[in-house]
Amino acid sequence: MTQVTLDALISAAKNGQLVSFPTDTVPALAAIPANAALIFAAKGRSQDKPLILMAASSSELWDYVTGTQEELEIWQQITSSYWPGALTLVLPASERLPKSMNPSDPTTIGIRVPNNTTALEILSQTGPLATTSANLSGQPPLMTIAEIDKQFKNVLTLANTKLEQEVSATGVPSTVAKWTGNNWQILRQGVIQIESHPQQS
Repeated sequence: MTQVTLDALISAAKNGQLVSFPTDTVPALAAIPANAALIFAAKGRSQDKPLILMAASSSELWDYVTGTQEELEIWQQITSSYWPGALTLVLPASERLPKSMNPSDPTTIGIRVPNNTTALEILSQTGPLATTSANLSGQPPLMTIAEIDKQFKNVLTLANTKLEQEVSATGVPSTVAKWTGNNWQILRQGVIQIESHPQQS
């Protein structure tokens, strides 16, 4: 059993260990960005499948992306409408982003702020984390702590978690929208639907 208290999980994450916690979509497997390789190894995940950088607020994520002032305004407009929530934006990555987050294409990064109190509490103390769904690559997302404990022996999960009470978890992954330079390309359709073209301010 690798179930720990919230404080212990936060401390372990900050120290570079793999952890899992609930989100508004599916439970996350997470590590500090510098240790993103641990996630790929644990899941048996292909290097061409990038991870998502998750944070407690959008302000913590903008340093990891780069764009023109006009683009930043478009991105901030959409995040103010849908974050926290089940929308992942794939944007041009800045030099600050560890290449291990997206080994096959370090020029882009997916970013998200989840709408889940436990996740936000953890992220507010750890800072941005590299995340993906808690499952072996190619298999369905695991939805319970018992399943995660069984499949990932060395990943820390929350004891006495509020996961069962947080009924907002949909089990549906986030919508993924990639910025192409002048509009949005929907890479994965989830709960949130956005326009493919930028809104004019």
